[in-house]
Amino acid sequence: MRVNLMNIWIVLNETRYPENIGAAARACCNMGITRLAVVCPRRLDRSRILKMATHEASHIVENMLLFGDLKEALSDFNFVVGTTARTGRHRLPTHGPRQLARTVAPISQTNKVALLFGSENSGLTNKHLEMCQAIVTIPTAGFSSINLAQSVMILCYEMFCARPETVKSEPKLATLYELEGMYQHLSEMFGAVGLVNPQHPSYWLNMTRRFLGRYHLKSKEVRLIRGLCRQILRTLSCAKQEGF
Repeated sequence: MRVNLMNIWIVLNETRYPENIGAAARACCNMGITRLAVVCPRRLDRSRILKMATHEASHIVENMLLFGDLKEALSDFNFVVGTTARTGRHRLPTHGPRQLARTVAPISQTNKVALLFGSENSGLTNKHLEMCQAIVTIPTAGFSSINLAQSVMILCYEMFCARPETVKSEPKLATLYELEGMYQHLSEMFGAVGLVNPQHPSYWLNMTRRFLGRYHLKSKEVRLIRGLCRQILRTLSCAKQEGF
């Protein structure tokens, strides 16, 4: 089973230089990926973008989507992969590019997948990575900072070449919009039952994100969790009104 490249999107968040958008579009074109989205670019000079993209990738630039908010840009994706050179205990475990491509192949058959890249100077923040179901780090010999377009090329190449052993595709997964609604409900429930760490208010929610992020939740499962949250919140509200 090959990666379904028609369901792979490159999403560039807060790029600083138009040339990097063009070079990323060219990398996409080289590897058969045609979907590009740009979020809050510092400069959007199409002439500079097209010059770097070259004529062959101009159709990708002409059809790219532009967003003013990252959550909006990712809202209808079923699987979001964040890229980072920084690791740590507050971040999810990372995949290598080849391992990631094998993971994405069955998911991409029926689901929209976003490969998310941060700005050239600071990358993706922890808040950005909270919206991701997987994180990838490109291994290096020591100097970990890689040019944005080069990073795009490496991941696109692995997507193009991936040949995982499995032939089973993943069913349709919940979208980011549905998942974030679920996490908001869980956050309200944690607050209502007093499951809050005053020193780290987001601790339990972040732990829950990591736990549930290991599973590829479907829309029906998200609705089940939200229904449970609603019932708990309703019961607590009634108990409070009755003086319990």
